Amino acid sequence: MRRTAMVMPAILFLLLLPGLAHAQDAAAPPPLSPQKIFTLLFLMLGPIKILAPFAQMTRGADATFRFRLATRAILFSAAALLLAGLIGQNMLENFNIPIPVLALTGGLVLFLVALQTVLEQFGGPARKPADAPPPTLALAINPLAFPTIVTPYGIAAMIIFTTLAQNDPEQKLVIGSLVLAILVMDWVAMLFAHVILKYIGTTLQVFAVVLGINQIALGLLVILQSLSRLGLFTLQIH
Repeated sequence: MRRTAMVMPAILFLLLLPGLAHAQDAAAPPPLSPQKIFTLLFLMLGPIKILAPFAQMTRGADATFRFRLATRAILFSAAALLLAGLIGQNMLENFNIPIPVLALTGGLVLFLVALQTVLEQFGGPARKPADAPPPTLALAINPLAFPTIVTPYGIAAMIIFTTLAQNDPEQKLVIGSLVLAILVMDWVAMLFAHVILKYIGTTLQVFAVVLGINQIALGLLVILQSLSRLGLFTLQIH
């Protein structure tokens, strides 16, 4: 359950990221539509993947603590994403990192996350120690802000989007506005996480297994496609 949402964002990301890499290789890549950017960022940074971890770490806490924890986590997440967006394009240019290499990195991360998710299903539910300490606001940074809200592949997407935007201030403003809107959704979802999971918790558990298998396959696919774009071999899929 705690890794359910890490599976779901990967599906659309893995399907569209190779297309983004191909667009970057073109002489004049077309701008991404706000709808596509929102869809990708919502699945990777949105509230779906936050519900179960937040509910688990705030079990038994009062509403005031949940409010303060959620607020701090969102502020830390916003700062991390802002930093990633600001330095992303410069990092790719200074270190000469092509987009297909970044796509390959994202594929590897998503493949390993999916593999761990599926393997955990065979180990039985994790047991929480009886003497576990009560939750503190230190959880807002780790593991809530990173890597639960701001995932590694979410940061990769921010770097790709800002790189494709290049020197277009309007496009970057759209990306920033969409990220802010999604973070507000995350904040609201955390405040009502316990209520939401009360009705869809079982469904999320089922999706964890089914989509986990799909993510492993798609992770391998994006790795092979990235290697193919790098010219290591010709990929033929029938």
